[in-house]
Amino acid sequence: MSDALEVRTGLPEAHRWLLETYPRLRWHDAELGEVARFWLQMHAGFRHKQAEMERHVTVWRTGGDLVALHRGLIPTLQAYLQHLDGHHRVETGHYFPVMRRVEPRITTGIDLLDADHEAIHGHLETLFKAGLAFHQALAGGALDAADRAARLAEVLDRVTPAACRHLEDEEDIVIPLIQRHADAFAH
Repeated sequence: MSDALEVRTGLPEAHRWLLETYPRLRWHDAELGEVARFWLQMHAGFRHKQAEMERHVTVWRTGGDLVALHRGLIPTLQAYLQHLDGHHRVETGHYFPVMRRVEPRITTGIDLLDADHEAIHGHLETLFKAGLAFHQALAGGALDAADRAARLAEVLDRVTPAACRHLEDEEDIVIPLIQRHADAFAH
């Protein structure tokens, strides 16, 4: 299995050892720490926005109008882009260095997540440009507004699976690590 985000179907086995010590089935336990709960809540928010954007696109593809698509999709897309970019900056700038320090054996797993962030940043840029092109076309009364909407929908179709893969793989490393080294992540 390749480690590249675009083709990965799960977290590579070499990075799963922490998950074996604290499997997902235990993540709903009362013992789940505050930072771990917050991380999962943030990821749930990203998944919610992804699902919301998919719903808007589906309605449009099945006969909805461009104005309704714009009204629902663009604000959600904007919030998604801003929150995900900010979240990744905090992870890369603050949490990942701490994780490398407290659990050196997972450094290559954190490197994998950092590489994912780079790939996702490219996707975010593409999403931003496609969303802006759709917004400008519709606001300007351009004849190609539907084509711009279709392009944005296609980009979302490509980006969402990669983003979901990353969220899941990141959780499989981060949540057990935070639980194992709770003192290092206490506020």
